[in-house]
Amino acid sequence: MRGLLDKIKSYVFYDADREFYARVFPESVSRIDLLRMRTMTHGDLPGVLAIENQNYEFPWGEDIFIDCFRANYHCFVCEDLDKIVGYCILSIGAGEAHILNISVDPEAQKQGIGRKMLEHLIETARGKAETIFLEVRPSNIVALGLYKKMGFNEIGIRKGYYPAAEGREDALMLAMELF
Repeated sequence: MRGLLDKIKSYVFYDADREFYARVFPESVSRIDLLRMRTMTHGDLPGVLAIENQNYEFPWGEDIFIDCFRANYHCFVCEDLDKIVGYCILSIGAGEAHILNISVDPEAQKQGIGRKMLEHLIETARGKAETIFLEVRPSNIVALGLYKKMGFNEIGIRKGYYPAAEGREDALMLAMELF
């Protein structure tokens, strides 16, 4: 029985006490606190792909997300009242973690959801990796600001890393030590 409960807990990250306090004392819990982080499933892909296609000029296809499942990457969705409002993907190996994708529904951006997912990825990597890495377009000022506020530092540039409307765009390489 204990094994089954642990397996269920690995799929859903949710604190029922927060929901209780939100109902009894509505001002005591913020909307961000009530967001639910859980493991992404194949059934989530239509919602995830909708967000991906809205946010990126060159979006990942379903095949890339399926490859992430096959590789046993840490794939999560963030839900608000059973609606997917964001998703994030992390790979961990050889003492390093790499944030591969993090995206928020355009209608829900600038509300703390990206920060919540980033914090979740950092905690997932902590104890399993010494450093967490990511790449970001220099033109993505909002994301770059969040990463720097969270403690990421620029460590380099990948020339021509991202496809762009006119050629390629560089990627800023960021890293954070996980002590």
